[in-house]
Amino acid sequence: MAKLDAATRSHKSNRSELSEIRNNGGIPCVIYGYQTENISVSVKENEFVKVIREVGRNGVIDLQTGEGAVKVMVSDYQFDAMKNQIMHIDFLAINMNEEQTVDVSITLVGEAPGADEGGVVEQPTFTVSVTAKPADIPETIEVDISEMNIGDTYYVSDIRSKGNFVIEDEDDVALVTCHVPAVEEEPEEDEEIDEADVPVIGEEDEESSDEEGTEKED
Repeated sequence: MAKLDAATRSHKSNRSELSEIRNNGGIPCVIYGYQTENISVSVKENEFVKVIREVGRNGVIDLQTGEGAVKVMVSDYQFDAMKNQIMHIDFLAINMNEEQTVDVSITLVGEAPGADEGGVVEQPTFTVSVTAKPADIPETIEVDISEMNIGDTYYVSDIRSKGNFVIEDEDDVALVTCHVPAVEEEPEEDEEIDEADVPVIGEEDEESSDEEGTEKED
């Protein structure tokens, strides 16, 4: 379990105070949850990134505050893509003996033989909902596709025995499939038309006029 230092801050920080925290390399945060009243803190962004890389998105963090250590998980965070900066973090205080439900990513491992035969491997589902005690929550669930052939599909039912956790998704949810690529039908070529069969504009009118003239002479 990784440790992360947190500095206590005012519950009602104004915009300038929040900007100052961010400008100094910090992230405004709030802690709530198990045996914890809402606590406003801040953490150093570089230290937080190191911890997340170590424990993963659903990992347990030992958050060191001025009021003591609190075991937390990242409940939510706000990221500014324009500034490439984490703007805010919600930490959920947890009971290590109490189950939590979180989203866990699906990672494909291996090379599918079906792909070498011209098949296309597609992954329609990238996360599943998992319920487990914090210590048993996996960082990711690996799906081995090294024996996947064309026409095969792996479902949630195929990974239920992966660990000490419960997957909340239905059994028939497809995780990965290998299929023959769709072939685009070429448009049919237009039939060639003999120019001799195409009437020339005006000819028909002329023929009609000639026929009318002949009838009058008769």
